[in-house]
Amino acid sequence: MSDGPEHTPDGRYVVIDGRRWRATDPAIPDERRDELQHVLMAWRREVRRTKGTDEERASRDGVQAAKVALGERGTPWWEQSDAERRARWEAEVPAP
Repeated sequence: MSDGPEHTPDGRYVVIDGRRWRATDPAIPDERRDELQHVLMAWRREVRRTKGTDEERASRDGVQAAKVALGERGTPWWEQSDAERRARWEAEVPAP
């Protein structure tokens, strides 16, 4: 594994401050993973910007879509077939 947060021995989770979080699907091609991470961060900025407004729900939905595409939410990537995983990360994720 690359430098970065500690991973559980099975590679399915990262450990940050003693808490486990689902890891990004390692099969996602680097270019697509970078693209999805940029979209995720943009949506997170939108959540902060829209906090307490009628637009906040749409921003949170954008975060959810990006995290699902990355394999960090939804059906665990280790329970999906290769075709299902590929379809998940290739699906269109709207940018803010």
